[in-house]
Amino acid sequence: MLSNPVYDPFQILTKIYSDGAHVKQAIADTYIEEQYRSRTVKIVYGVLENDGYFDHCIRFYAPKAPKLAVRTILKISLYMLLFMDKKRYMITDCAVDLCKKLGKSGVSGFVNAFLRRFDKTAVDNALPKGLQGRAVALSYPLFALEMLQKEYGNRAEKIAEAKSAGVSVRFVKNAEKYIQKTHIQTPFNGNYIFENFVRDEGFDRGEYTFQSVGSIAICDCVAPCEDLLDCCAAPGGKSVLLAEKCKRVTSFELHEHRVELIAQYKRRMGVENITELQKDSSVFDEQYEEKFDAVLCDAPCSGYGTVSENPDIKLFRKKEDFVALGKTQRAILDAVCRYVKKGGSLYYSTCSLFQCENDETVEAFLKNHPDFVVEKLQSPLSHDEKKYGLQFLPDTAYGAGFYISKLTRKV
Repeated sequence: MLSNPVYDPFQILTKIYSDGAHVKQAIADTYIEEQYRSRTVKIVYGVLENDGYFDHCIRFYAPKAPKLAVRTILKISLYMLLFMDKKRYMITDCAVDLCKKLGKSGVSGFVNAFLRRFDKTAVDNALPKGLQGRAVALSYPLFALEMLQKEYGNRAEKIAEAKSAGVSVRFVKNAEKYIQKTHIQTPFNGNYIFENFVRDEGFDRGEYTFQSVGSIAICDCVAPCEDLLDCCAAPGGKSVLLAEKCKRVTSFELHEHRVELIAQYKRRMGVENITELQKDSSVFDEQYEEKFDAVLCDAPCSGYGTVSENPDIKLFRKKEDFVALGKTQRAILDAVCRYVKKGGSLYYSTCSLFQCENDETVEAFLKNHPDFVVEKLQSPLSHDEKKYGLQFLPDTAYGAGFYISKLTRKV
């Protein structure tokens, strides 16, 4: 019996669209036919990456929006039609079949007619003019594209449409076993990017881990020291990597279940010099005052630098969220800066593309904390130098966007 390729993606995307689940968690929480896993994951990510454009396609043929289940089936079908080179009749048959299995036979005629009539040229000719049209075509929120254009000018669209270079893997040992496959070698030791990488028993043995090139680049900017605090640490990738060059690492995490993620990560990688604690980093704790040689604050942020890996961010992150995120970022910095010894360093990083979360946050911090000064950083990964730190952008950094600044406490 042949599998309906629409069914598993539909189950996952329903959790995302209806329940607000994050894409990676939705995939993890859904039973998927294992032999079709790669196909299913490709479709889910492809639909989310093109969500705004697919909404436009549906509106063109159905001014009165169909219900969520029907929209989801149509988006999956559109992705398969436009990006997977599948036959229109096969896609239509699968979509109609799923409608019937879901007890929605009444809309199967509409779905059938939609997919048979769909004409990309006609849809594209109906795109809005100007930046609004570009935002729809790129499936990028208009407010975010406007922010990118304001900050990066003509480069904005290249940043918005940049794709992930592939699966970023950091090897601790036995890399030679895997790098026979086609790969990109990044500037960082043991870090390779593969188009596809199937996890095997080497993962469980701690021979390698999946870690973004952005995360690795941030750790590369941190100087070796005796005592380091990673104050927003889950799931633990940075703590584990930094434990290689710091004698002791303390990892704070707000949520109890995410503290356990750090514990699991360090055990799998065989790392013993990390102490993980449940702690709200935005609230000062006097027992840690001037205790650390360095503090890494990889702050909660909009995440727009990671949309190539987490396309659901474009669905859920709104312009108004930046105000609350800014308050959280400043509160954490104000608290954890007091944990830095005199002469020690505070590293502030985000996976954001926007100055309001990066240079502007650092500038506000420096005005309130004149005992800290900016120290220049260098990185072998392509970046832009900003006033207070390094900005890495998706179009030149393997699809990753992030920022880091180093602030040293005066003696």
